[in-house]
Amino acid sequence: MSEPFLLGVNYWPRRKAVFWWSDFDAGEVREEFALIRDLGLNVVRMFLLWDDFQPAPDTVDAAALDHLTTVADIAADLGLGLEPTFFVGHMSGPNWAPRWLLGGPLPHHPWIKEVVSVGKLVEGGYRNMFHDPIALSAERLLLRRVVSALKDHPGIWMWSLGNEPDLFAWPQDAAAGRAWVRQMTTLIHEIDSNHPVSIGLHGADLEADTGLRVDQCFAETDRAVMHAYSIYSDVARQPLDPDFPAYNVALTAALCGKPVLLEEFGSCTAPPGQPSYVLKWRGKAGHRQQFLAAEEDLAEFLRQALPKLVQVGGLGAFIWCFADYAEHLWNQPPCADAVHERFFGLVRPDGSLKPHAYVLKEFAAARPQVQPIPDWARLEVDPEAYYRSPQEHFRRLYSVYLERMSAQP
Repeated sequence: MSEPFLLGVNYWPRRKAVFWWSDFDAGEVREEFALIRDLGLNVVRMFLLWDDFQPAPDTVDAAALDHLTTVADIAADLGLGLEPTFFVGHMSGPNWAPRWLLGGPLPHHPWIKEVVSVGKLVEGGYRNMFHDPIALSAERLLLRRVVSALKDHPGIWMWSLGNEPDLFAWPQDAAAGRAWVRQMTTLIHEIDSNHPVSIGLHGADLEADTGLRVDQCFAETDRAVMHAYSIYSDVARQPLDPDFPAYNVALTAALCGKPVLLEEFGSCTAPPGQPSYVLKWRGKAGHRQQFLAAEEDLAEFLRQALPKLVQVGGLGAFIWCFADYAEHLWNQPPCADAVHERFFGLVRPDGSLKPHAYVLKEFAAARPQVQPIPDWARLEVDPEAYYRSPQEHFRRLYSVYLERMSAQP
């Protein structure tokens, strides 16, 4: 018996963005979740900003946990499932380090120039969450408290161990990365045997050995997921490449031996009525530029990409993200430096729907079902050989994938 192809959205409120936990408004959440429900979506992936939930390594903030419970109540009332994401961590450009983790050499990524703690930019770095003993103890505490509080809640759908965590820190090696995922997944399972666990890996984990290899991490989790953005990739044939998300799903499935959920994809958009163009600005990392899709161009991208995800045996697709951010947020992180992050939403700051929201709604109304992975999409790949030269294989296998796809009747 087939299962529904899941459709979801990554959520920050349009008027609060990353600051919603410290300025919580249940009415705002209910209003926006009702819109998500009315679009026909099933799941809301949301993020436990680490400093808000754990202001000290031996403390879980009671108010934040109460707010999360309220969000779960609202989701359950509206028939939505929640995917709470722990240890955030990296988000939309900056790295949001809990205050007690500060004082170390990270981040090591040359293009990450902002570290934010307690909502403000800070100088210096932080310690490695995969190896620091204080961090590991804090992580276990946060999992125990949150999962114990919500393990029986009807609003919970899945737990996630992170959002693109390689952008926040790298484990020492792949064995250490796998051991960390195993430890945290096992801890959740000891408390909650009913809900699956995953970890939000992305394209960088396919193009490099970050210590979070998709074959090894997803061997330890219940579900495999991937984040794929053609607008960020020089392997994609164009900024809006409708085959690129499905390729990432097929490759991840080939590496880990499991069907895959596309947990993030999409594009930032140009203002209404404007054509696609490249936005240029000067940020903390120097001169920057980013493709912005015309709203109608993004709608056409989704119209083509969504059926392809079903065809390759994907489990579902979650759009990034719910909303463009209100203008009063533009002088704060992440919007001040990562200018394009202002414009990724299904809805505009005034709450009106962009064209691709209607495409998603139409697709949801057709009630797509998960399909078996077809033979042509089963890429032949040995994980050990792949990760000896991942970038080369990632590029080569896209050509193989496109050739096989074009040969189909």
